[in-house]
Amino acid sequence: MVYITEWDKFVQRSIELFRADPESTRYVMKYRHCDGKLVLKVTDNRECLKYKTDQAQEARKMEKLNNIFFALMARGPDVDISEVTGKDQTDAQPTKKGRGRKQ
Repeated sequence: MVYITEWDKFVQRSIELFRADPESTRYVMKYRHCDGKLVLKVTDNRECLKYKTDQAQEARKMEKLNNIFFALMARGPDVDISEVTGKDQTDAQPTKKGRGRKQ
């Protein structure tokens, strides 16, 4: 098992690993609240990549990686991931105006 210390390198190698064998690649997240550590693991039973962090700011990066893997799994390994981002602004719910009962 290899712990990769650079986030960009972990994302790139994870995507390459998934595209090489999408049928057997798994993506696992493990959070230990008592330690405050998050471990991300991508494996295909031959190669195992791990990334460990204790920084809360990295949650946004993890969300983007989740969206990349969702796109790869749903649309296929040949999808263009440059269009995949965090939360879509178009999916935001409209805000309610006013309070109380309708008049």
